[in-house]
Amino acid sequence: MNKIAVQTGGIEEHYGVRDAYRMVREWGFDAVDANIDHLLKYSEISHDTIPEVLIKGGRECMELFRPWADAAKEFGVDNYQAHAPFPSYVFGQDGINERMIEVLKNMIRGCETMNCRNLIIHPFFAGYNDKLSDEDEWDLNVESYSKLIPVAKECGVTVCLENMFSGYRRKIYAACCSDIDVACKYIDTLNSIAGSSDTFGFCLDTGHLLLVGLDIKQAMLKLGSRISAFHIHDNDGWEDQHLAPFMGRLDWNRFAEGLRAIKYDKTLSFETFNVWNQVDAEVMPEMMRFIAACGRMLARKAAL
Repeated sequence: MNKIAVQTGGIEEHYGVRDAYRMVREWGFDAVDANIDHLLKYSEISHDTIPEVLIKGGRECMELFRPWADAAKEFGVDNYQAHAPFPSYVFGQDGINERMIEVLKNMIRGCETMNCRNLIIHPFFAGYNDKLSDEDEWDLNVESYSKLIPVAKECGVTVCLENMFSGYRRKIYAACCSDIDVACKYIDTLNSIAGSSDTFGFCLDTGHLLLVGLDIKQAMLKLGSRISAFHIHDNDGWEDQHLAPFMGRLDWNRFAEGLRAIKYDKTLSFETFNVWNQVDAEVMPEMMRFIAACGRMLARKAAL
């Protein structure tokens, strides 16, 4: 039986970490995608104001992960996966990029503190205007992710790549790992370098696939057992809206068919934080229970 998870983001901003876990359990979820990316803002990375504690690591740094660890234990919620801060890479900023490698190493160590087995780390890529060549992007990612191998193996954490997109003039374009064949090659190459089969995995983002017009079932068939985690959400095909299932255009029957075809027996995790901006707070508990119910429905449809 698949566990059903939801990200803590969206809930945390309203109620804090501890109550987010309490509510997640009350709303029918078994697990979470812990938004430890809240420890470091996008602007702090891009403006090179990363707190020193996140770079140096150590005991003080690990204490930053304690709220997620303690809440999971208190309410019996599984920290199945977590989301690292992003961007992982800033074009032309070698100093920032070196410091971000150290931050990401400490995020992996933080996952060990939280008893979290999967950490989603966005690929290392530049935006539309600074897009790297395919060869340079490949080299950058293999080199950058390889630097994380020793700590990932030491902590027993699977580093998950994710399919990305970029935008220009309100148009969405495919970005790193959107090409599923290339994504498979990344996972296989990195695991070969690591000398293991589970140091790297893939987090398949359903909404990102929809934005670049890829079929969800075919993507799942290609990735197969490389899929360690999901970011499950919906959108209108034009914007990365992070909505609940059936609020957008994703073919959820194809999604269930894909789960069944690859015999996916891990956690189904929803990345639906934006419903907190779409629905009145009074009916949010019903909305969250609806998302949990969608997860259980999809798991039943996919059951062998």
